[in-house]
Amino acid sequence: MGKQVFVTVGTTEFNLLIKTVSNVDILLTLKELGFTKVIFQIGKGSFTPSTELNIDGISVEYYRYKDSIQEDILESDLIISHAGAGTCLEVLQAGKTFLAVINEELMDNHQLELAEEFHKLGYLHYCTCDKLYETLKTINSRKLKPYPKGNKDKFVKFLNEYMGV
Repeated sequence: MGKQVFVTVGTTEFNLLIKTVSNVDILLTLKELGFTKVIFQIGKGSFTPSTELNIDGISVEYYRYKDSIQEDILESDLIISHAGAGTCLEVLQAGKTFLAVINEELMDNHQLELAEEFHKLGYLHYCTCDKLYETLKTINSRKLKPYPKGNKDKFVKFLNEYMGV
């Protein structure tokens, strides 16, 4: 059985991420890395990935929302996601290989700051959509440290202090 990728944008819209990952070159790269299934959670985005791609050995599914994405996270080997604080915490606590993709269209881009900090601490990889292909080619999950199990209150305190709230 092959490996699974879960791509999530949370409750927002991040069409560029969905378009980028559903690109044939990216899907072929994921196939080369041993992935056989890609599940997209597309939120309120207007772009829907094709489930009719003609790439042998890799399947594509998508949905907009679920009550919880926890099952998809736990069943996946790689999570590609926006760098929203809630999603970051959920993926890191699940102990999954995490590639955060920065939405450069956001004003006051807290996602970049959060992803940079988690990357410095060794918990995740990050990039922008235009660097996703190169990042996938060089990603090494063995270099990532496990996120410490802990107290959500400490994370909230850290995040508030970091963001100056």
